[in-house]
Amino acid sequence: MPLKIYNTLTRRVDELIPGGTKKDKPEDYPMVTIYSCGPTVYSYAHIGNFRTFIFNDFLRRYLKFRGFRVDHAMNITDVDDKTIKGAAQEGVTLAAYTGKYTEIFYEDLKTLNIEPVEHNPKATESIDEMINILKKIDENGILYKKDGSLYFNIAKFPNYGKLSLLDKREIKSGVSFDADEYEKEDVRDFALWKAPKENEPFWETPYGPGRPGWHIECSAMIRKIFGTTIDIHTGGVDLIFPHHENEIAQSEAAYGETFVRHWIHTEHLLVDGTKMSKSAGNFYTLRDLLAKGYSPRSIRYLLMSAHYKKQLNFTLDGITQADQALERIDNFVVRLNDRKGTAGENPEIEKICSALIHDFSEAVDNDLNISGGLGVFFEFIHKINSMISEDTISGKDAEKILGEVKRLDQVFGFIFYGAGEDNDAGKERIDLLVNERIQAKKDKQFARADEIREILKNEGIILEDTKDGTRWKRKK
Repeated sequence: MPLKIYNTLTRRVDELIPGGTKKDKPEDYPMVTIYSCGPTVYSYAHIGNFRTFIFNDFLRRYLKFRGFRVDHAMNITDVDDKTIKGAAQEGVTLAAYTGKYTEIFYEDLKTLNIEPVEHNPKATESIDEMINILKKIDENGILYKKDGSLYFNIAKFPNYGKLSLLDKREIKSGVSFDADEYEKEDVRDFALWKAPKENEPFWETPYGPGRPGWHIECSAMIRKIFGTTIDIHTGGVDLIFPHHENEIAQSEAAYGETFVRHWIHTEHLLVDGTKMSKSAGNFYTLRDLLAKGYSPRSIRYLLMSAHYKKQLNFTLDGITQADQALERIDNFVVRLNDRKGTAGENPEIEKICSALIHDFSEAVDNDLNISGGLGVFFEFIHKINSMISEDTISGKDAEKILGEVKRLDQVFGFIFYGAGEDNDAGKERIDLLVNERIQAKKDKQFARADEIREILKNEGIILEDTKDGTRWKRKK
């Protein structure tokens, strides 16, 4: 089954065809070129942002799982209205201000087990390419200058609005707009390059001094890295207009070729059923949630678990439910590890594991349906747990099953994330305490057994007494 994903540009679920030419197998295609709109580094990223960033991570992981090769860029917007305002308010240079929040962002990505991408361009490092685009647009007669700023004349670009499907009557050509962000009702000629204001950073260009408008930054970074049409561009639905619409206009006006083949947009995240806002008291950064004691693993699970085109209602209860789902997975892994050393081999295991990968891929190939893929995985867990209870799984079978679970976790990134945090000495100490407790119970020294349980509980260690003996795990 081919991988098909909804394309905002065509309003269809289209087959992904990297390079634009159909091939027989994923490995036959050229590298899938992806550009994801990254953060504007003026503050801490919030969980709505991280829903999109985790989706980007899931997308690249799944493409690799399916056999595609990936060349992925995610930009850092380090000059725009917000960053300039923030730096001025703190009385520091733009570079110092954005550098601080860039490092915080990278730390947050690592915390959520989001893979590093191949390219992280910064807007301030792509000025030359922006000037090249300005020149091309100017040569094609679609640029005009007003009060020291350069504007894109949308009336001279017939395809303007093809991504957002704007009604042409809404377009107010000849009325210029300087703000980076604006409402759909204000469809006007947008600023490509802004005249310098007092105490703002600026760069010298053939058109005079100034600094970039927000939209041209992404077009320039894409051109600088990939040089031509790219396969996939991702971002939140809030970026369809004006940002992505304007990216298309300026890039295709400059170079006369398709800018992006496949546009993928992630739906909004709600918090407690409403739009997230500080005034409503439901605005969370990742660090807010960590400070409340929630684990990054559970946050990752929750943000990934809903289909990207459906609104996700984020609640604190939802994180607790994610904890429970992960506990079910953890217990499954523990039960498989407990089978080590048992003899025999079940011929059905090979078929069951093959069916897992086939059914998971079939579900996710249908517009990246991760919720369907998780459903397949949990059905697999139920089936194998039943076989373990029936004592029809051997140590060799368990190793095979764990290998397939690890293969799926190349997509999920939350099953074994954080595993192995204990060093050998720490594990040895816990094992000794567990064994001492077992012996204390045999000797009817129940006070000591309870004391050991309490010691381990305070260290975040959970003991489980099963028919196969006592086992322990860390509380996630």
